[in-house]
Amino acid sequence: MTVQKKKGLGRGLDAIFGTDEAPLQSRPMNQMAEIAVGDIIPNPTQPRTQFDEEALGELADSIAQLGVIQPITVKRTEAGKYIIISGERRWRASQMAGVTTLPAYIREVDDENLHAMALVENIQRQDLNAIEIALGMQRLIDECGLTQEAMAERVGKKRSTVSNYMRLLALPAEVQLALKEGIISMGHAKAIASLDTDNQMRALRRCIKKGLSVRQTEELARKMSEQNKTASAAEEEYPESYLRLIEQMERVFSENISIKRSKKGGGRIVIDFAEDSEIDKFIDRFNTVK
Repeated sequence: MTVQKKKGLGRGLDAIFGTDEAPLQSRPMNQMAEIAVGDIIPNPTQPRTQFDEEALGELADSIAQLGVIQPITVKRTEAGKYIIISGERRWRASQMAGVTTLPAYIREVDDENLHAMALVENIQRQDLNAIEIALGMQRLIDECGLTQEAMAERVGKKRSTVSNYMRLLALPAEVQLALKEGIISMGHAKAIASLDTDNQMRALRRCIKKGLSVRQTEELARKMSEQNKTASAAEEEYPESYLRLIEQMERVFSENISIKRSKKGGGRIVIDFAEDSEIDKFIDRFNTVK
């Protein structure tokens, strides 16, 4: 009989803990038990930090009618409590449904690997937002002493994918919050991350104000990068007043704005727009400026 491996995040938990394990007959087996809800506590290193209340309510209704179909996974503590490895949503929903006990697999795992198990289990089973994944990966790297390359290998992800998640943590807090709350996507954040800090905030404001797609945000980032290179090359020629003028104009226009200065003095101000209909929007904005 051929046994097929379950599909999950890359190579799954075996990849995290390696394959140098004792023979099956000598390993402690999972215990299945019915545990009091009050004896179960959430994992303090749980990578998920937000739970959709409406979705929890729906799950609670289902549990009230059908019970908990899939057992949670826990680790027994010395104090007689049980830390959740996976299944915190089910535990929270069970409390809402008034359930007093939960079916659970009791795993024997040391504290060093508890967070790693919780991270991989959650990514396999839940839709963590990109910031939660990045934070979880960072903790796994720090606590297990892994390099990004080793992390990528163990979770079966490309090195570039892990790097993209790690770069999110270097973004300004405002960009991270927008990503965490679903205002922008991972693709938007990736484009914004290619810019310097000042331009990252400008790009975020334009992205949100205009509702830019990922491709449009990538194009915006490309233009801003080109302008930044041009400005750097002629930094001494451009007075600070030019930058202040652009900041003032951005209060009216969310489009890309640039100033072209000639060598003899003077120059021109360029405001990009995608279609003729935006001219009417410009006029409306001027009329509302106080």
